[in-house]
Amino acid sequence: MSVFATLVERLADLLQPLFGASAAAAAIVLFTALVRLLVHPLSRAAARGQKARIALQPKIAELRRKHGKNPEKLQRAVLELHAEEKVSPLAGLLPGLLQVPAFFVLYHLFSSDTIGGRANELLGHELFAAPLGGRWTDALQGGLLGGAGLVYAGLFAVVACVAAFGYRLSKRMMAANPVVPAAEGPQVPGLGAVTRAMPFLSFFTLVTVAVVPLAAALYVVTSTTWSVVERAVLYR
Repeated sequence: MSVFATLVERLADLLQPLFGASAAAAAIVLFTALVRLLVHPLSRAAARGQKARIALQPKIAELRRKHGKNPEKLQRAVLELHAEEKVSPLAGLLPGLLQVPAFFVLYHLFSSDTIGGRANELLGHELFAAPLGGRWTDALQGGLLGGAGLVYAGLFAVVACVAAFGYRLSKRMMAANPVVPAAEGPQVPGLGAVTRAMPFLSFFTLVTVAVVPLAAALYVVTSTTWSVVERAVLYR
């Protein structure tokens, strides 16, 4: 953890002339962008995989007509088709999973009083009037219109706008490329529920921002915004 703490401190020092007291918050945003740049090749691969899965829909529709009365056999046949075509139905999850360690590193850094046996100096940094180690519940103690409360209000507003854009983007993508045509018989077990939930995933960020330290919330907000913009570009 001390290595990552030093990295954040060094980035904050570099950004100090531009962002002043909020340099550490800017460093977290920059750190998030660097992580997303590293993962971007996998996101591009996931986009290609998604397009390949869409191209398989006519064959899947044929399997559905053939095995529509046997859900287990249909699911097995669909998985075999993906294997034959070398298309992974889970490829799109990999970029998200690889970002989880970075999130937990920031969560731990700004939740611990000590790092490497020394006092955690990162907890002294703020985004405007909101401590990077604080949470929304802490900000509420100063009132909704207090300095920290306004910071969180701004974050919630950004997340709401990004989530709304992501929702419209997901609905448009699903309408243009339906994964399971409704007229072709029963769906693959469980796929329908996942498909219906997908447009709402960005809204779950609101819950995350409310319960984690502000530093981790900044990571989540930046990463979610990046994801929505990336999807708009890669899946256009």
